Amino acid sequence: MSTRATSERRTGSRPVRRVAGVAVAAALCLVAAPGIASAAPTNPSDSQISAAQQQKDAAAQQVGALSAELASAQASVDAARAQSAIALDTFQGKQADYEAAQASADAAAAAARQAAADLDTARTNVAAFARQSYVQGSTNPTLEALTTANGPAQMLERAALLEAAGAHQGDVITAVTAAEQQARSAESAAQGALTAAAALKEEAAEALAVAEGYEASARQQAAGLAAQQATVQQQLQQAQQTLLGLEGARVAAQQYAAAQTAAAQAAAVRADAPRAQTSTTTHQVVSTAGAGDSSAVETAISAARKHLGTIYSWGGGSLNGPSMGWGVDAGIVGFDCSGLTRYAYAQAGISIPRNSSAQYQALPKVSRADLQRGDLVFWATNTNNPGTIHHVAIYLGGGQILEAPQSGSVIRVTSMRWGGFIGGARPSA
Repeated sequence: MSTRATSERRTGSRPVRRVAGVAVAAALCLVAAPGIASAAPTNPSDSQISAAQQQKDAAAQQVGALSAELASAQASVDAARAQSAIALDTFQGKQADYEAAQASADAAAAAARQAAADLDTARTNVAAFARQSYVQGSTNPTLEALTTANGPAQMLERAALLEAAGAHQGDVITAVTAAEQQARSAESAAQGALTAAAALKEEAAEALAVAEGYEASARQQAAGLAAQQATVQQQLQQAQQTLLGLEGARVAAQQYAAAQTAAAQAAAVRADAPRAQTSTTTHQVVSTAGAGDSSAVETAISAARKHLGTIYSWGGGSLNGPSMGWGVDAGIVGFDCSGLTRYAYAQAGISIPRNSSAQYQALPKVSRADLQRGDLVFWATNTNNPGTIHHVAIYLGGGQILEAPQSGSVIRVTSMRWGGFIGGARPSA
């Protein structure tokens, strides 16, 4: 919006020149054509011309002020949205850490339960020996067995058996002791893992709250900007119309006298009348070839293209396709920027991290000059600091990208933006 307003402000004199040219040509026609009465336009006084000039200047100042205001408002929205993306990135990293810690806690809890079961078994064995001793009615079953033997041979046989039983009793006691130590150790490990998981879960929740705050602020500012744009657009149009009308009237009045004296040369003047010229410069982005797995690239791009038009969902996107978003987009099924890129390359058998900053850090880097089709391109609020990365897209070549841009939009193919570009990375390398 601000670019358009600036363009209109800079090119505002072109319509004036066209109006002036038409006014002069019309005046010459009236003078040169026989039998047609020519009515002289009112020649504005010096005060009228001065007032017209002041109105023109005031309109131009209004255009400039409104353009600057819109540019500032848009910059605030963009900054808030970038902070939202960075905070969401942080939350996704914390969430992944929490899920890993929770899995470790679950494994430790299972080990603790098994150790407790082993301890119960060992204690049951000790109780069984105690009952056996009680039933035999002697606290020294070994002595009783030996004294009741029928002869030396049976005594030796019973002695061997009792020695083995005594060793087994010792093993049972040792097993109880080991089981108790293992149970205590497993319970301690489980508690430690649960504590770590709980801390990471709390950190993830805090990061999500921060991200939600930034995103809510960005959306509020964007809504206010949309309303302001509608009002400002009307003001700009009115100012431009007033400016063009005043300039046209002033030029027509100033040129009328010259048009009267040039009546004899009307045809030549009409043929040579200046025309506004418009030139267009096309900037072609050249993509250089480089290394990479072209088959994987085309598979990833094809997978992403299948979801063109799918709604953006803040925090959405899984390895299998669109998924529920987080926070302000809870309940909305779609992709965010890094969710789309991870999903696309997963379909090509290439695993990359979930969030954009982690993707940039983990993958081989590619300079702007060496970008090729299928590379990931990243944007940051500070191009010297990868920690400020807030957006990622798939480079298609030919100056185009495929992206999940932001809340309220859909997955699309659009032109590459170089402002804020921090670098590229190649998942297919």
